[in-house]
Amino acid sequence: MGSLTYQEDLDEEKNSEFTWEVQANNRAYNSQFKEKVFLCWQRKKYKKNVIHTAKYNVFSFLPLNLYEQFHRFSNLYFLLIILLQGIPEISTLPWFTLFVPFVCLLTIRAIRDLVDDIGRHRSDKIVNNRPCQILMGKSFLWRKWKNLHVGDLVCLHKDSIVPADLVLLASTEPSSLCYVETADIDGETNLKFRQAPVITHHELTSIRKIASFQGKVVCEEPNSRMHHFVGCLEWKGKKYPLDSGNILLRGCKVRNTDTCYGLVVYAGFDTKIMKNCGKIHLKRTKIDHLMNRLVVLIFVSKVVISAAMTFGFWHKVKEFKANHHYVSAMHMHSVAMEAFFIFWSFLILLSVLVPMAMFIIRVEFIYLGNSVFINWDEHMYYEPQDLPAKARSTSLNDLLGQVEYIFSDKTGTLTQNIMTFKKCCISGVVYGPEETPGKENPFLWNKFADGKLLFCNAQLLQAVWANQDWRVREFWRVLAICHTVMVQKNDQLVYQAASPDEEALVTAARNFGYVFLARTQDSITLMELGEECVYQVLAMMDFNSVRKRMSVLVRKPEGSIYLYTKGADTVIYERLQKKGETEWATEEALASFAKETLRTLCLACKKVDEEVYEEWRQRHQEASILLQNRAQALHQVYEEMEQSLELLGATAIEDKLQDGVLETIKCLKQGNIKVWVLTGDKQETAVNIGFACELLSENMIILEEKEIVRILEVYWENNNNLQGGKKKELPLQFKMALVINGEFLDQLLLSLRKEPRALVQNVNVDPLESWQEPGEERVDFLQARRLSLMWRTLGIQLRSSGLAPQQEDSKTLQSSEERRERAFMELASRCQAVICCRVTPKQKALIVALVKKYQNVVTLAIGDGANDINMIKTADIGIGVAGQEGMQAVQNSDYVLAQFCFLRRLLLVHGRWSYMRVCKFLRFFLYKTLASMMVQIWFAFYSGFTAQALYEGWFLALFNLLYSTLPVLYIGLFEQDVSAERSLELPELYITGQKEELFNYWVILQAIAHGTATSLVNFFVTLWVSQDSAGPVSLSDYQSFSVVVALSNLLSITMEVILITKYWTVLSLLAIFLSLFFYVIMTSLTQSMWLFKRFPKNFPFLYADFNVLSQPPIMLVILLNVSLNTLPVLAFRVIYQALKKPQRKEEVEKGTSEEVITVEPVPCIHRESRARRSSYAFSHREGYADLITQGTILRRSPGVNSDMLVDHTMPPDEPSGSMKESLWYPRKMSFLGRKRHSHHGKVSSEDMQPPSEEKLPYSPQNLLPTEIPLSALDSQTTSVESQTLPSSQLSLQSQPAYLPQEKTSLWNIRKLSWKNWSYIWQKEPEPRREGILPVSSSNLSSVMETVPPSAKGSSISEQPMEVEPSPVEREPSPMEWLPEPSGDQAAPDLAE
Repeated sequence: MGSLTYQEDLDEEKNSEFTWEVQANNRAYNSQFKEKVFLCWQRKKYKKNVIHTAKYNVFSFLPLNLYEQFHRFSNLYFLLIILLQGIPEISTLPWFTLFVPFVCLLTIRAIRDLVDDIGRHRSDKIVNNRPCQILMGKSFLWRKWKNLHVGDLVCLHKDSIVPADLVLLASTEPSSLCYVETADIDGETNLKFRQAPVITHHELTSIRKIASFQGKVVCEEPNSRMHHFVGCLEWKGKKYPLDSGNILLRGCKVRNTDTCYGLVVYAGFDTKIMKNCGKIHLKRTKIDHLMNRLVVLIFVSKVVISAAMTFGFWHKVKEFKANHHYVSAMHMHSVAMEAFFIFWSFLILLSVLVPMAMFIIRVEFIYLGNSVFINWDEHMYYEPQDLPAKARSTSLNDLLGQVEYIFSDKTGTLTQNIMTFKKCCISGVVYGPEETPGKENPFLWNKFADGKLLFCNAQLLQAVWANQDWRVREFWRVLAICHTVMVQKNDQLVYQAASPDEEALVTAARNFGYVFLARTQDSITLMELGEECVYQVLAMMDFNSVRKRMSVLVRKPEGSIYLYTKGADTVIYERLQKKGETEWATEEALASFAKETLRTLCLACKKVDEEVYEEWRQRHQEASILLQNRAQALHQVYEEMEQSLELLGATAIEDKLQDGVLETIKCLKQGNIKVWVLTGDKQETAVNIGFACELLSENMIILEEKEIVRILEVYWENNNNLQGGKKKELPLQFKMALVINGEFLDQLLLSLRKEPRALVQNVNVDPLESWQEPGEERVDFLQARRLSLMWRTLGIQLRSSGLAPQQEDSKTLQSSEERRERAFMELASRCQAVICCRVTPKQKALIVALVKKYQNVVTLAIGDGANDINMIKTADIGIGVAGQEGMQAVQNSDYVLAQFCFLRRLLLVHGRWSYMRVCKFLRFFLYKTLASMMVQIWFAFYSGFTAQALYEGWFLALFNLLYSTLPVLYIGLFEQDVSAERSLELPELYITGQKEELFNYWVILQAIAHGTATSLVNFFVTLWVSQDSAGPVSLSDYQSFSVVVALSNLLSITMEVILITKYWTVLSLLAIFLSLFFYVIMTSLTQSMWLFKRFPKNFPFLYADFNVLSQPPIMLVILLNVSLNTLPVLAFRVIYQALKKPQRKEEVEKGTSEEVITVEPVPCIHRESRARRSSYAFSHREGYADLITQGTILRRSPGVNSDMLVDHTMPPDEPSGSMKESLWYPRKMSFLGRKRHSHHGKVSSEDMQPPSEEKLPYSPQNLLPTEIPLSALDSQTTSVESQTLPSSQLSLQSQPAYLPQEKTSLWNIRKLSWKNWSYIWQKEPEPRREGILPVSSSNLSSVMETVPPSAKGSSISEQPMEVEPSPVEREPSPMEWLPEPSGDQAAPDLAE
């Protein structure tokens, strides 16, 4: 991304200004800052640490919930009808008949929203009431998170969750390091380190000093940039810089750190994680939006019909008054006024065209029922954690059947974040796990073996035991040495790794006999097949994303120098000395590992001559002290050393996927669902998981940023060169995938942001980012040709689809950002997979918004961490995975799953069923409503347009409640077109929901036509039969006619239910039976004599049904109506299905016959070419090597750090004369070289001495800055165990006679006096260079660290030591008279 420019929002630029001032331990000062809210209204600028994620409170619930509910047009429609019903002149039905169910509907929805919000309140309460230690006065007291304010000082302990964004002030770790786990923020479980500023590390050494701390932090305003922080600490008149390495973010968990102290700079909603959480969106389904439009359409249609009926009444009443003037006294109002009343009467009469029962049943019963079925599904129950699936939202079930895009987090969602050592290749021989391992533990011979490692191979064990193959020996030695793992010795070895990859590799070496035991600043101790060896570390060349390798230069115990390297195969193979049979066999193994989607590393080594090392050391020293371009110079120096390597082999680590992930993604892809992976992890890791999940394949063209930019530029610049050609019709399709990172996305997501347009700035690119390895620019010729062809074709297709820039049209002007976004979205939609790496939580949400904006599809986001909350809220459906990363994602999700694999059943079974059921329910409800109520319009032509109801009032009231509800409710709850097993076997069935085939405007039109036809048959056939009829079987009276039409409608609707129901059970038969039974019972009751006598006006249909049904001819009329409504529809459906199947087969054959151009899998070419995919992936962070070589990360002796917990006491000025013996273990000692080595980025004191000087007065003030690095002085890490012998003082030839030889040569050194040390140095045969101080920088720093303030002030300053050219005449070493701190006495802090 070096060629691209960064573009940031104006709002972010504003927030970058240093206007945020926080005074420590001073709430009064911090509370004086105000911010303007509106006009003269101001509020406190700094928010409290209280979190409210709930939507409502006690006062806002009722108005806000009603406001949200009346966003639905149906509710506004019902409210209007209820108001009209309250007017007696126009009311055709009592007002309470609609008001009561309407209030019930609002109440049920409000209760459902209230229950969901109560859960959020409970979650907020739990978080806000978490305990933490806050400085109150002069001591830390336990308080709740909600009591925390900006400026407070907080004490955190191991495994504590950080309550707010803190500036780290001090910790009990060396150099005030603090290790944190950010799994709940970015999903990564590997440890990250933060470090306190140097000044606070030195000064704040006791609680008393922390209590008196009055520093002020001036920093940027709160913003959403998770990995960015700029500020300064003002204290005692000086300013000290602060960056993201000094910040502990809210939600992190403190690991491997006993105690740390921090200053709150951002609290509550100002914290970065809360800035990334986003707002709660009101989620609506596609069917909801369609129903809103349908309600508006029906309402407009009703107004038009009512106006037409009113116009008919106008003419009819005029004619009636002219012919019947004698009844004019009955008309109290004028014709215009009566017509006005008739209009509203028709509007009320036709209000049943939008029945409220449809919304009550759909929303509350069908949605709730389908949600309960999700909760009850045993196939989505995860027994190991006792977690069932849970539908937290009951209004999105049908949307689960229309998903087209899934946006998934990686760590914790797709993967378990567990690395296992799977295979290895040594000397070209592949060693895999044994298929049937023996019952006995093969590592019983190794007391250090880790039983958790399952990898075992008997052949490899024999090779290790034989100890004859040098490649096998060096292979495991590389794994045991070349790393940044720290070790703790308790009852057993406990490794603390910065990444799970390194832990897996070091553990594998541990099991096979090469055990990493300990490390110091410049040595590493191994147990090699039972023999302890100490290697002197000469240099560590750290890993980063550009180098893709790590190297360690060590001196073996016998004195030889070796370089051990591990890294990506692409960079290791370019640096090999030769390529023989072993290298080709290893490459074949790497290709097979890549096919198995294992994460690979290549291991190599080489022997370095002493002269070569000396020359390289000088260049390394010069590069490490450069003030400009230091990093690039160090890379060049590393490059010189990392050449002519000997390949040892390769390792293969499996990043374990969750169970069933591969099958789930494959099944979802068959259902036309695209899966995008959005992760904060590195690109190599994400790509490797993409191959493991089969989102990516070998025959895909993987487009990265450079290719994407070139694609966009090609068709953007040459869009006028291809006009009107036949090339537009090329049916070319490519299998492509996009792999992009967060920086690239910043160029695409501009128009989606609510803030003003971003400023385009040219940012100085870090030399590390622009620096490339030699050979990285090689591109496969065939791949280049395929890309070129694809660019041209894609440009044609984009232009033909109107996405390429056309001639500017004044009517459709688009900003360049929107056009770029649209073009990119079209490109991404043509890809089979998209993987976004290094994206922030806000970028995840913006990607989802981008797809929703331009694709108009249903999106689903699934994640398990707090970094996924914004994405979950933005997507149409949010799913939280209840995993190991807390419950923040779960609490903000719509559905909860325990495993990603359950998503398959949730979508393909429950989602598809819910969509099918809701669509069938709505279509049928619309049909039955029109079939029964359109007869009111036909009846108006024969009733003088008087808005008289055809049906009995109780039939209207009970029709949608009892007579026709149960069958349609059964359809909405239990209908199945195919079984669950068949749904999973045929994912292609899911495409129906994506295309909205079951409920759209065409389906609505069909339902309207069907319902209208049914109403026409039922009304006019009955009317035709009743004409000119008389006698007892006559239908000419109003009540008989009404009963026949009503019964015909009811039976016709029941027959339609029977025809469309595919899943028959006892419940379906019971629903139909109960519907007809309720009709018989309620009709007998409402038409009884008992009720007629008491309420004659309300129950006028006395025995109407009994009189009609007792006549067989009338029964035949009803049968005729039902037959005319059923048989033609049945015949049409049978014929349509018969014609539809062959047509679909032809479409499938046509689709498969189209020319599809795919990239053929690149074969593994053994010798001629290395055109294969690298499966390298290594999740490691740069910086740990510096911490090790500088001694910053190493723990001190017991008691040193205890001063952070209690008041620091000053040790006595007089040092102890006795020296406590150090606890050294018997082991091989490395005989150190003649000259002191130089650490990575660090220069020793002797290397900086000018050779021309005869004498150099020794005092701390005269030391150059590079002689004693500040980090070395800060760390105070050197204990007796970690002190190493000066490299220039001992050799095998210069040992005195009384020292034992070989293995026991140095074990009694601790018993020697410092006089003997000087004697040993004086016996050194080779003279030193002039002016060289015979004390290594590490020992010098350890000496300085153990000097009490009095000693430092008097002895050293008053007695400067001069170094003579002759070794015999020199002054005694400072180590002769400097004391060693005893085990029970803490070393004093230099800051005091």
